[in-house]
Amino acid sequence: MNLLNRFYQRIFLWLITLITCVYTPAQGQNSIKQGNPVPVNFCIKEPEMKLFRMVNEYRQLYNLPPIALSKSLCYVASIHARDLMLNHPDQGSCNFHSWSNKGSWIPFCYPKDETKKYSVWDKPRELTTYPAKAFEIVYWENTQLLPDSILMVWKTEDYFNAFLLNTGKWQGQYWNAIGIAVFENYACAWFGLATDPQGSVIVCGSKIEIPAAKDTAKTLSPSKKPVNPKNKHSKPDTLKSVRKDSTALKNQNPLKEPKPSEALKQTPDSTITNQSVNSWYVIVKTNLSTNAAHKLVEELRLKEYPQAKFLEKDGKTRVSVFGPSDKASASAKMKEVKKIYKDAWLLRE
Repeated sequence: MNLLNRFYQRIFLWLITLITCVYTPAQGQNSIKQGNPVPVNFCIKEPEMKLFRMVNEYRQLYNLPPIALSKSLCYVASIHARDLMLNHPDQGSCNFHSWSNKGSWIPFCYPKDETKKYSVWDKPRELTTYPAKAFEIVYWENTQLLPDSILMVWKTEDYFNAFLLNTGKWQGQYWNAIGIAVFENYACAWFGLATDPQGSVIVCGSKIEIPAAKDTAKTLSPSKKPVNPKNKHSKPDTLKSVRKDSTALKNQNPLKEPKPSEALKQTPDSTITNQSVNSWYVIVKTNLSTNAAHKLVEELRLKEYPQAKFLEKDGKTRVSVFGPSDKASASAKMKEVKKIYKDAWLLRE
């Protein structure tokens, strides 16, 4: 009898072990554990506040409701911008949505680690008390970022613009929260599906407080869908800017965004490789081969653009018809140039 009891005990223990193994998710596939509240001393910088306001002003042009500023998503954006700048997790097949292994978060290589159960879009839930998924756009440039230049690129790139105006993939989706961070050469914006349970967002060094998302979030009723800017007479500039970050590039192409080179390439006299930070150019063509670009420059000079130049920097090629100049002069010249080159855009060097 004792032997029989021991046999049944072993069978029972074996079944318990089997059931535990079957129902215990594999490491990395477990559901995201809700994070902690944002630190009470967290604040956003004035340029980030300016960019937030500019995004909502842009949405207002298309009768879209403002997106509430989220303390949680600003915190996540701030952490990620610093991780990208300091640790560069975007290596190999990992793009700008990736997270390094040098912080108090789960490392993530996007899109390699993305699964149905384990998503990079759950980072807000992992790092804060934010209750839902949020989606990110990232922008990198080889100079110190300014709100105006960031929004200019976000508006002129269809991939980014779809987030800002709920078009394309995000048609019919209503953002209930947004978080923005700018850190040196990186800008991150997170768009959330739910309101934020956290408190007010404070602007660093001031007494300005932005009310919590749950107090200011506005959503359209299903009968009031966002206006598609492509159907309006006054539509945003949808020119193809060459200045893309890997949120656009790597979601469509696994190739990695080029980083600043240590030494600029030597180019012919018609090439400009190093100008002051405040120089502005009117760009008419990008992504041409070197020979084709120089040939175009010569043709433009023989016509009506004696200042035509071929610019090459950080692996990017551009043809300019005007500059270097100040922004006001370049903007005035671009209005004239756009009559012929509708895809003309301004570049700040």
